[in-house]
Amino acid sequence: MTALFKIAVRAILRNKLRSSLTILGIVIGVGAVIVMVSIGQGAKAFVEKQLESLGTNVLIIIPISTTHAATRGTTGTITLTAEDTFAVTKECSAVSYVSPGIRTTTQVVYGNMNWTTGVSGTGPDYQIIRDWTLKDGRFITQQDVNAMAKVCVLGQTVVTNLFGTLDPVGRWVRVKNIPFRVIGVLFPKGQSPTGQDQDDMVLMPYTTVQRKIMGVTHISYALASSTTAESRFEAIDQITSLLRQRHRLRPDEENDFTVISQVEFASTVMETSHTMSVLLGSIALVSLFVGGIGIMNIMLVSTTERTREIGIRMAVGAKEKDILFQFLIESTVLSSIGGIAGIIFGIFTSKLVSYYGGWPSLLSSPSIAVAFLFSNMVGIFFGYYPARKASRLNPIEALRYE
Repeated sequence: MTALFKIAVRAILRNKLRSSLTILGIVIGVGAVIVMVSIGQGAKAFVEKQLESLGTNVLIIIPISTTHAATRGTTGTITLTAEDTFAVTKECSAVSYVSPGIRTTTQVVYGNMNWTTGVSGTGPDYQIIRDWTLKDGRFITQQDVNAMAKVCVLGQTVVTNLFGTLDPVGRWVRVKNIPFRVIGVLFPKGQSPTGQDQDDMVLMPYTTVQRKIMGVTHISYALASSTTAESRFEAIDQITSLLRQRHRLRPDEENDFTVISQVEFASTVMETSHTMSVLLGSIALVSLFVGGIGIMNIMLVSTTERTREIGIRMAVGAKEKDILFQFLIESTVLSSIGGIAGIIFGIFTSKLVSYYGGWPSLLSSPSIAVAFLFSNMVGIFFGYYPARKASRLNPIEALRYE
C-alpha cells in the first residue's frame, strides 16, 4: 500500500498544473461549505441572542380596530384599555405580569440637540417582562403611573444622540414642549429580530403618554408574561376568554384583539434561519459536487494518457486490484489536499466576510469535519469509475496503445 501511495503521489506531481486546477475545484467547494454554514450558524446564534433580549415567556396583546369594529358601526375604535390589563392580572392565574403599552413617534429635545424617536408609555411591570436591567437611575413606579408623572427612562441610542458623554439622569428633556425629568437609563440591547433598534426609545408612564402627549384613553398594546414557558397556551386561552367577556363579543363574532406568544414568534424566526442555513449549505455542496466532477474528468484523462504504463505494470505482475487502488489513492489524495486547503480558505474567508461585510459568522467544528470527510468521499466516489476502467484494461491492448 505504501508503494502504491508513492506511485500515486509521483503521478500527481508529474502534472502539477493540472493537479492544481483539479484541487482548486475541491478547495472552492469545501471553502464554500464552511463559509455558508458558518454564516448560517452565526445568523442563528445572532437571532437567538436577539430573541433572548425580548424577554422570557412574553405574550403580546394587540387590539384589532377595523374589521370587527366595523361590524358594530364604530370603524376605527380601539377597544383595548388599561382596565383590561388590570383584569388580566387579577383573573388570569397563568399570567404573572402585565404592562399596558401605548406608543407614538415624536421629537425629544435637550438643549440645542433634538432626536426623533419612539416614545412608549408603560407600566412598572414592563422592566420585569422584558428582563431589562438599568444602567443608571431607577425605573417607572406605580406612583409615577398614578400621578401621571412627567418622568422618563431613556434607551442608550437616545442618550448618545442627545447627551453624548453627559450623565442624563436628573436632567430635563422636552417632548411636545412638555418638560420631562430623566430618572433612568437602560442597558443597551441592540437590534430586535425584525431589525429595529431596541435602544432608540423613551419610556414614560402610560398614563402620561395617554393624557399629556396623545390625548387618548385606549392603549396600543399590552405585554404579559406567563408564569412558565409551558403555561403560555393556558395564559393565551385565559386572556382570550376574559377579553371576549369584557368586550361583550357574541359567540359568532371574531376577536377584536389578538394574543401572540413570543415563543411561537421565536420558533418561526428560528425555522426560517434553519431553512436559510440548509439552503446555503446545499448551494455549497453543489460546488463540491462540481469539484468532484473535475476530479473524475482529470482521472479519466489520466487513465487514457497512462494506458501503456498500466499495460506494462500488468505485464510485470500488477493485479487488477493494485491498479484500482493506485487510481483511487490518486483521486483521494487530490481531494484530501483540496479538503485541507479548502478548510483554510473557508475559515479565512468567513472571517473576512464577518469583518468587512458585517455578517455574523460562527465556525463549527462538526461542519468543518463533515466538509473534509465529504471531500474525501467525493474523491472516492468520482475516482472509482476511472480507477475501475483502468484496472480492467486488457494488458495486451494496453501495451499496443500509443
